[in-house]
Order: sequence, then C-alpha cells, then structure tokens
Amino acid sequence: MSEKKEEFNKVIVQIERMLETLEFGSVTLVVQNGKVIQIEKNEKIRMK
Repeated sequence: MSEKKEEFNKVIVQIERMLETLEFGSVTLVVQNGKVIQIEKNEKIRMK
C-alpha cells in the first residue's frame, strides 16, 4: 500500500472515531499542501 493511501486511511479512521462520539458540533480538517495536518472537533452541549 502506498504511503499516501496509508495516511488517508489514518485520517479516515480518526474522523470516524470523532464522529462516533459527537452528538452536536463539527469536525474540521486543516489541510496544507494537499495533506491533512490537523483535525479539530468542536462539540456543543444542548440543554433540552
């Protein structure tokens, strides 16, 4: 498997983990030179 494909798979796995625990909020990818360099999770807590 190519190095680029491995990096892509790592990013996908991390995003999936974040989304599994996120009820309200957002996940943001920071990209530099065509590579994901940072993943941010911003979670909101809604009082019902």
